[in-house]
Amino acid sequence: MLTIGLIREGKIPADNRVALTPAQCKWLHKNFANIRVVAQHSDKRCFTDREYAMAGVELKEDVSASDVLMGIKEVPIDQLIPGKTYLFFSHTKKAQEHNQKLFQAILKNNITLIDYECLTHDDGQRILGFGFFAGIVGAHNGMMAYGKRTNLFNLNRVYQQKDYRNLIHTYFGLKLPKMKIAVTGSGRVAHGVLEIMNLMGIHEVEPFEYLHKHFDYPVYVDLKGRDLYARKDDGTYNRDDFHLHPEAYKCNFSPFAKQTDVLMNGIYWDKNIAPLFSVEEFKANEFSIKTIADITNDYHGSIAINIGDSTIEEPVYGVDKKTLERTKPYLPGSVDLMAVGNLPNELPRDASRYFGEQLIKFVLEDLVKGGSATIDRATIVKQGVLNTPYEYLRAYAEEVISN
Repeated sequence: MLTIGLIREGKIPADNRVALTPAQCKWLHKNFANIRVVAQHSDKRCFTDREYAMAGVELKEDVSASDVLMGIKEVPIDQLIPGKTYLFFSHTKKAQEHNQKLFQAILKNNITLIDYECLTHDDGQRILGFGFFAGIVGAHNGMMAYGKRTNLFNLNRVYQQKDYRNLIHTYFGLKLPKMKIAVTGSGRVAHGVLEIMNLMGIHEVEPFEYLHKHFDYPVYVDLKGRDLYARKDDGTYNRDDFHLHPEAYKCNFSPFAKQTDVLMNGIYWDKNIAPLFSVEEFKANEFSIKTIADITNDYHGSIAINIGDSTIEEPVYGVDKKTLERTKPYLPGSVDLMAVGNLPNELPRDASRYFGEQLIKFVLEDLVKGGSATIDRATIVKQGVLNTPYEYLRAYAEEVISN
């Protein structure tokens, strides 16, 4: 018998997504005699305690008897239960400074950490993620921001809709002005963005047409890795080589920055990858982008002018083109930036349903069996010890943290 404990989200602000919905828990209980799900009381989830109870899930405050504890965001250090197995997004894979103390506490408390972000198929493709719905919400918010800046159209907020189906209905009759939208990326985030582009009736064009043709209607271009990056030595692109040696590549986004009104950024990024544009390019008169939806949302990352997170309540801020200071949105002399870190929270029930489906389909059976190559690849820490694939985090784990 595998007992799964759905833990209450402790990070502030609290996330409202869940790893398994009430309907999914009910289905598991019906179809698997060796799986039992319990849920910790919470008044923050997008599904209520009552909905879980009606689905046959036991609600309790103490879930420490569970074999596996599942959350979404990082678990606060004072809420960690020693010796347990956790699944959540720890945001420690890249040795993120802000979660170093959490990582060290996981090791100290002999915890096993299976990170959702590290669950991959044999070919390296990620199994779980909320990227598609981040793309959906991010694209909507980007278009909403451009509409507010230009006063040419109006979109309501995503979280005001009951669900994704209702959101789609709000696009009926939407008339957009002529505009050029650049979409970057090829993963789940980009797929979500493209979904919104198509639902809004925006036409896709090829990169050459985008740069050299005039359009009297809204268009978008989908820029993947090969469109954006090339080796500095010979101008070629290979995906595997790019991820292994990103410092050997230059970014070719510059021509698009001079032809684009709205940038929807969903590209993969790490610290050795060149940003899409430099601060100097941003300041230049030729820089035509008015609105940036930085769905990837890395501080000073692929968007060099990302100077911090925004919130669901106030998703857009301005960046002054001369001083680079953060301003109110929609001001003259600034570019609007959306940089929300928890975009799927605007469609939490849909996002959770999709996440749980993938979890059940590709991960749960391996957990019941006690492990697999997939689980091992995603296990960053095993009973308080760094797992071999993550030895590169040794210094991160042992470094003395000041204050």
